[in-house]
Formats: sequence, structure tokens, C-alpha cells
Amino acid sequence: MKAVSCRNAQLDVIDLPTPAPAKGQLLLGVLRSGICGSDLHARHHCDEVAAAAAETGYDGFMRSDQQVVLGHEFCGEVLDHGPRTRKAPRAGTRVVSVPLVRRGDDIHPVGLSAAAPGAYAEQLVVEQSLTLPVPNGLSAEAAALTEPMAVAWHAVRRGEVRKRDVAIVIGCGPIGLAVVCMLKASGVRTVIASDFSPGRRALAVRCGADVVVDPAHGSPYDAAAGHGHFEGSADAFGVAVGTVEKLYKARLPWWHVWRAAEAVGVAKPKHPVIFECVGVPGVIDGIIAGAPLFSRVVVVGVCMGNDTIRPAMAINKETDLRFVLGYTPMEFRDTLHMIAEGKVDVTPLITGTVGLGGVANAFDALGDPARHAKILIDPQSPLQEVS
Repeated sequence: MKAVSCRNAQLDVIDLPTPAPAKGQLLLGVLRSGICGSDLHARHHCDEVAAAAAETGYDGFMRSDQQVVLGHEFCGEVLDHGPRTRKAPRAGTRVVSVPLVRRGDDIHPVGLSAAAPGAYAEQLVVEQSLTLPVPNGLSAEAAALTEPMAVAWHAVRRGEVRKRDVAIVIGCGPIGLAVVCMLKASGVRTVIASDFSPGRRALAVRCGADVVVDPAHGSPYDAAAGHGHFEGSADAFGVAVGTVEKLYKARLPWWHVWRAAEAVGVAKPKHPVIFECVGVPGVIDGIIAGAPLFSRVVVVGVCMGNDTIRPAMAINKETDLRFVLGYTPMEFRDTLHMIAEGKVDVTPLITGTVGLGGVANAFDALGDPARHAKILIDPQSPLQEVS
């Protein structure tokens, strides 16, 4: 079969043997595969990621000197079942799958490990237990976005965003746009998106953003003004002391009133939930410095280099900083059904298609934020350039 290999940052179309599914596995014919920002990072920075992964207990992440078939966002058609494997879903069924696969006693991420070739290929192997039929006649193009949209859904859930909260998305690349989609799907009324690129800001509007900001000419935090956030310590001090003074003058035991207010949730300061979707050194510190007090910051972007923040700034603002990775199998399943039921429209994210022979060109095209968001690979297409 034809596949695209990545080795020493070079992308080449090669011939590989047809993969053989083991017991409990399925062989899929790839219909569509998405090019992820993680793939772009892995091409040039996999050794740094592998070192970090090894420190956290996983030593199978791809290395630059290995031949690896990328691709962890995909939709495929069931071609065959492994030996002694239940014949479900049936051959011909269109499916998606959580991109993890067993190799003996070990589990590897599909498309990010030499032990688990991915979907930049005509065929790949997946775990039957992690595979889901595509419902409602959903297109292969839309179904292939289940994986990145699940990442966004996990981030939104980790952010614990309420409908009346202000959500601010910093960076409108593919993952930022996916976060915008999922915020609106969950009913958040005010979503502010910020990006330097006019093209990406336009896509953010199509994805449902209520306000878009060019950070070269304005601040997304200024755009969130008027929602009751504390902009500085003096504001918080003033409210705290002023509240006690009023209760004291009314001869009320202010501590009882305050405790009662906390019990019903009205004493908690309002705060925006900010999603960092850039992954460039300095962005997290910039968010902490610019955001209102008590902001919750969810870091979704993958920064490949060392970064620095000023803890004193975060302490003075009591910033809540959270990092996210991936999703749960339930979030993956729920995301697929949200897309299939029309609760999430992923079509604005898809900006191009290419064949296996054009993957290297697609990687170059994705370097221009004004042109593309999500490029899909059609293994059967002869396209050498992104269309």
C-alpha cells in the first residue's frame, strides 16, 4: 500500500506491506485523514516531545530517526477483522476510532509512534473496542474531524465554562476554531476570538464567535469589559472592604451574610475563561498579564520550546492555570454524535484536500495562516497541490 513516511523531517510517499490486524483489531481503508498541528510539530520537534513523554512514563513516542506514518485524525471503512474477532462493525461500515492501538502489552498513539502507523496511508489498523460507526450518513470529511473536535470538547469541559461566562479564545488556528465551535455548541453566550490573521478571524465568525479582535489594534480583554470582571487588585480590595463596611453599618453579622452568599454562589467573583490556542513561548505570560483578576486559563496550544511565566503576576491576580491533553473515550463518542446531529458545524474548518503525493505541499501551505485551517488527505486522490 501507499503511505507517507516522516523521517528526519522529510515526508516521502513509500510502499509498505498491507497491515495485518491482530485479535480484537480491524483493518480500515482510509477515506479521509486530517493534518493536525501536532503532526506539524512532530515533524520537526518529535525528539523533544519524546523526551518529555518518556519523563511521564511513555517511551514509545516517535523519534526523528525512525520511519513513522503520521495521521491520528481519520475516517475509514472497515475492510477486515483480526483473527478470532467478532465481525462488527461489518465490512463496508464507515467508522472513526480513538487513535490508540495495542502492541502486545503496550498501548501506542496511532500516527505518533513507529509502533502504530497512522492514517497518512491507504490502510491502517485500529482497536475494535475503540471504533465507532459513523451515524446519520455523516460525510467522511466531517467524521474525520471527530478527533480534533474531541480535543476542543475536552478543553471546554476542563474550563468549566457556564453559559453566562465570557469565553476568550486566543489564537484561531484549527484548534482555536474548534474550541469556538464547541463553546457555542455548549451554549456559551459570549465568545471572543483573537487572532492577527484576517482570514482566521473570518473563520472564527463562521464558527460562531460573537466578537473578533485583531490583537495588533485592540485587546480581547477590553472587549470583555462590562461583564463584572475585576480589572485590578484595587477593584477587588474596594469591593471586599466596601461590602463589609455596608453590612457593618447595617449592624448585620457580615461573616454570616458572606458565608450565606458563598453557599449560593453569589460571592464568587465573575471571571472569564481564556483558552490559549497558540502554543508559542510568551503567550501564557502575556495572557496572565493582560487578563482580569481570577481568570481561568486553559492551555490547549502545544508550546514546543521552554517558556517562562512570572509567578508573582499570576499570584497577585489569583490566576487559575490549567493544561489539557487529548480527551476521554466518552468525549470522543459524544463529539462524533454532536457533529452527526448537527449540533456542531465543522465545515468552516475544512479549507482544502490533497492526495498522499501532495502531503509535503500541504504542510507548507499550512504555514500560511491566511490560507488554511484544516487540510484533509484523500489517499485515493491524485492531487499534488491543495485544492
